[in-house]
Amino acid sequence: MTVPPPDGSRDRRIEDPSNLWLIHPLGRLLLPIAVARGISANAVSIAGLTLGTGAALAYARFADWRFALIGLMLSIGWLVADGLDGMVARATGTASPLGRMLDGLCDHGVFLLIYVALAIVWGTPAGWALAFVAGGLHAVQSSLFEGERTRFHRRAKGVALVAAPPAPAASPLVRLYDHVAGIPDRLAMAFEQQLAASPDPVATGARYARAAVAPMRLLSLETANVRIFMVFVACMAGDPRLFWWFEIVPLTAILLAGLAWHRRVERAFLSSVISSAPAEAPARYLVKEQGQ
Repeated sequence: MTVPPPDGSRDRRIEDPSNLWLIHPLGRLLLPIAVARGISANAVSIAGLTLGTGAALAYARFADWRFALIGLMLSIGWLVADGLDGMVARATGTASPLGRMLDGLCDHGVFLLIYVALAIVWGTPAGWALAFVAGGLHAVQSSLFEGERTRFHRRAKGVALVAAPPAPAASPLVRLYDHVAGIPDRLAMAFEQQLAASPDPVATGARYARAAVAPMRLLSLETANVRIFMVFVACMAGDPRLFWWFEIVPLTAILLAGLAWHRRVERAFLSSVISSAPAEAPARYLVKEQGQ
């Protein structure tokens, strides 16, 4: 049986090299086996969580380089499972909101376990504080990166998003979170409107994608793959604080720089479109979606 080709849902130009050459090919090799044996996407997600749990337990003994290496291998297994569950869901037509939620919970759960395992072993109040701050920033970084990546992939296909404003939440805390989390969407809305008004949204999206590849490649450093590698490097160095500081300083700087660069590409693209457009360009293309 031949390995199935990539599903095309991700643009190879902005994909992490380890996904292109290792993680996704391994997933495609395992896909026919999983489908033939009736293994569900949710079962694959649970298997990934199990591998991730094993990685956290191995990293709890990072003073022994052999356990650090085992942690890396198990983490790679988790990354493969994380991609394979989506492949299985698409191949079997079993994608569901429950599956997406389970996939997300497993992803966050693995890193939570690794953070806790390293903090327990390090064992100091300062270490716990550092791990807590790094974990919070990790959640923000991952959420914003996924939003940017989803936005890029959608626009590259010529699909504009004009989202209806969500109903205000009852809780002031939730309203504050929604306001802050929605800042990138609001900043990017001018481009969405221009794409919706384009007479040829597919061509416009393709031109945008070529211009936005560079900032998206920078933002691709926010992937779980990079974090998994840095956990291993920090453990091999005998100091998990190196990983936490990597989360707090370089990854935060990369996120801010990538977001600013992406918005700058949008503004430059809008300026060039507006300067070359006729006085009145009718809105001819509009696609509404729910969320990211």
